[in-house]
Amino acid sequence: MIREILAAACLAAVAALNLAAQKSGVAPKPTLVVLITVDQMRGDYPARFKQNLTGGLKRLFDGGAFFRNGFQDHAVTETAPGHSTLTSGRFPVHTGIAANSQGVGTASAPLLGGATETGASPFRFRGTTLVDWMRAADPTTRFLSVSRKDRGAILPIGLAKGDVYWWSGNAGIFTTSRYYADTLPAWVQRFNEHKAYAAYAGKTWDLLLPGNRYAEQDTVWEESNGVDFLFPHPFPSDTAAVARMFANYPVMDSLTLTFALRGLQEGQLGTDGHRTDFLAVSLSTTDAVGHKYGPDSREIHDQILQLDRYLDAFLDSLFVLRDRKRVLIALTSDHGVTPYPEVHSGRYPNKNAKRVNLDPIVTALQVSLRAAGVTDSAWSFDDGVFSVHRAAAFDSAKVNVDSTTRVFAATLRKVPGVMRVDLLSDLAKANLTKDKIARRWLHMFSPGSATKLAVTLTPYSYWEATTYATHGMPHDSDAQVPVLFWGAGVRAGAPPDTVRTVDIAPTLAAIMGVKPLEKLDGVVLKKAVRGAR
Repeated sequence: MIREILAAACLAAVAALNLAAQKSGVAPKPTLVVLITVDQMRGDYPARFKQNLTGGLKRLFDGGAFFRNGFQDHAVTETAPGHSTLTSGRFPVHTGIAANSQGVGTASAPLLGGATETGASPFRFRGTTLVDWMRAADPTTRFLSVSRKDRGAILPIGLAKGDVYWWSGNAGIFTTSRYYADTLPAWVQRFNEHKAYAAYAGKTWDLLLPGNRYAEQDTVWEESNGVDFLFPHPFPSDTAAVARMFANYPVMDSLTLTFALRGLQEGQLGTDGHRTDFLAVSLSTTDAVGHKYGPDSREIHDQILQLDRYLDAFLDSLFVLRDRKRVLIALTSDHGVTPYPEVHSGRYPNKNAKRVNLDPIVTALQVSLRAAGVTDSAWSFDDGVFSVHRAAAFDSAKVNVDSTTRVFAATLRKVPGVMRVDLLSDLAKANLTKDKIARRWLHMFSPGSATKLAVTLTPYSYWEATTYATHGMPHDSDAQVPVLFWGAGVRAGAPPDTVRTVDIAPTLAAIMGVKPLEKLDGVVLKKAVRGAR
């Protein structure tokens, strides 16, 4: 009874504040900010699938400020770097998150609840995020971050400790690490005990709409390595196997959104009319489906439609729980994806795509350096990036790093499918307004760092050993993403401006009236801010 009386009093206070704001002509301050990140959503998907969108995606795109020319304006277009830009307002060169392999994984922060995957924490992340700015303005601010992936949950929050959870397929639970807590909260344990995934054992993922509503072919042998590439796609019959494989099915997004709503209620986010809280939800199934089947697939089309319906249900539930007039939403992605080099659907200009193998050249460099006395641990070449970790090892072997780098670069440039090889020391001379490849590499690594050179393949080309549809290059195919704002304080429209994901945090901060705590790379997108000039 006491709780009910207090709740009624809070609702009355909120209503009074809203009425006062309406009379004064000032939009009420948001009480809840929601960041939705759709992992691997290409920038062209909203227009491509628009005809079949009827739910949450349609509602947001049609009713918000939708920047179609949005970009992750850095070179290594992967999940960890991409997520690090969203609420920091800074490029990866400043967040310290340079790749998935240099993201959040660490044995020093083991997982809770019986999850057996590698531990995770934001130990590499540098600087602050929107949550820090909000808490500096109001220490009572609450937050929750949820994802299927650890890096998708962790990096939008930065270094702050609190409610940050992600999926463990091995254990079939949402978990967190000891960086955040010693035990899982009771509400998380109760949610996990339900084992909602178990109901899908032996079932199938089938098309949401009749087959003639999809322009994509279903019979494409390159998809899924030639296995399970036709609808319907069965779930395993064993429940433990379902948990392990659940991330590959659209319903994983539904489970993530359901968990987020439960956490929102348990944490009472958005209930105080004098406080603004933050909810981050990173939805990863589009990434899983995109990797397995590619952006040309019927599967990715259906996944986006399923997501559209899941988001519709999420928004309906959210607006029952919270006043929609005081909810501010941003939606974007961490990167796009490039089609298989062998799949030429006509949607993307990838007929000249190649598979590139640099292993013989890298092996020759390794043999040469070993012969000179430079140990393998002194340098690395990963995904086209050459780094020197211990320059002293080169010096003691009397091997000049600069000359080695330039000879290596000259050899790499001769390989078909290599578009350019840039020395970081030379990039500062480029016209960064006209040369977006140079700009994106400099937004990734700084000259004078361990990184010495970076390889950019020709557009749509892949590394030879890659067996799935992928991303990671600085080309627009991997970099272009939607950038959208919706709700409280937002000026709706479809501005043609080119914007970056680093602009999201300062724009949200401007709408809320909070100040960043450090210098940002991003700027306020005034065309998305109601009343801004």
